[in-house]
Amino acid sequence: QVQLVESGGGSVQAGGSLRLSCAASGYISSWYCMAWFRQAPGKEREWVARIYSRDGSTYYRTSVKGRFTISRDDAKNTLYLQMNSLSPEDTAMYSCAAGRSVRGSCITGASLDWGQGTQVTVSS
Repeated sequence: QVQLVESGGGSVQAGGSLRLSCAASGYISSWYCMAWFRQAPGKEREWVARIYSRDGSTYYRTSVKGRFTISRDDAKNTLYLQMNSLSPEDTAMYSCAAGRSVRGSCITGASLDWGQGTQVTVSS
């Protein structure tokens, strides 16, 4: 079974930065896609950023474009999310997810493996 372990969350002031990491137990270079999702209290889970192994293409939700960067280190089997210019609206539990085959959707979250999440809190 795949294990995904996130780290790097915390509390920062608006305008600050955080770098999330997701260490995977398998070879992420062979997986179809990986993504970061977040869920704020009282809100639905939403995808934040995703990356596809086939060509390294990345996609971001509009609200984080230009501020967040998703990347991965295949040698370390680790996914990252660099978050800059954070705002209180970014406060949420951030979770790493992996689609090991094309059956997984890094947009909807269907058929993915999930980490336990790491909390990000941004104060104004």
